[in-house]
Amino acid sequence: MAGADRKEQAAEVREFLSTRRQRITPEQAGLPVYGGNRRVAGLRREEVALLAGMSVDYYVRLERGNLSGASEAVLESLARALQLNEAERAHLYDLARAATPSGRRPAVTASRVRPAILRLLDSMTDTPAYVRNGRFDILAANTLGRALYAPVFDSPLFAQRGPVNTARFLFLDPAGRDFWADWDKGADDSVAFLRTETGRAPHDKALTDLIGELTTKSADFARRWARHDVKIHRSGVKHLRHPLVGELALPYEALELPADPGLRINTYIPEPDSPERQALDLLASWTTTRATAPAGD
Repeated sequence: MAGADRKEQAAEVREFLSTRRQRITPEQAGLPVYGGNRRVAGLRREEVALLAGMSVDYYVRLERGNLSGASEAVLESLARALQLNEAERAHLYDLARAATPSGRRPAVTASRVRPAILRLLDSMTDTPAYVRNGRFDILAANTLGRALYAPVFDSPLFAQRGPVNTARFLFLDPAGRDFWADWDKGADDSVAFLRTETGRAPHDKALTDLIGELTTKSADFARRWARHDVKIHRSGVKHLRHPLVGELALPYEALELPADPGLRINTYIPEPDSPERQALDLLASWTTTRATAPAGD
């Protein structure tokens, strides 16, 4: 690992551990509190060391960014002491693997969508679906997926550069605040997902460039990035405001593609007979009508 990369990795570890430590109060950790004048937010380093069953010197070494050689037992003790959730625990392990010489091969993200996946997308005629990577690049979409995300695909941000990227749209196109009905949650989630991806693929230059661009151009992104929050993208409800069919609360599933590392299919599956299902049917009908209309209409 080059010197600059090593320093950057150490800084990532340092900020992640210190922000997790600062959010936990002694009361939450089950520790007694003596006196009312604490100079630090959250737990002190020696308190984390006590909870994790390690020496203070060793914990200080870890928080300074040196996770190299940390055993699974050490990482588990640290995760328990800092009360890490599933996504945070996975991120800690990713950071430790990246810090260990020859500890892992660089994560490689598939660069193209296989024909079989394209056929799968096209077969989902009544379900919006698209394939994306961990950088939020949309690499392929079915007809209804493109119709649902029309404001993103039509953004002037991507007129002369590609690929279409929902994170860039969210933070750099003013239309993003209209399209995401709950913009703050969308922004929080997007940043947390990108932070998780940096742990999985710390040497992805395109990812690093994206984060640098968003940090420089968007104060909203930079503020959230400094929190070091992480999140696993699996399922939930996406709140969108479509220019044709109005507000939608769409349940989604993010399906990993094991044969294509780093890629996943996002699908939106509303309840039958729900307003969202009716809205998608209307959108599908409009899309079909538009596609079959004679040229010049």
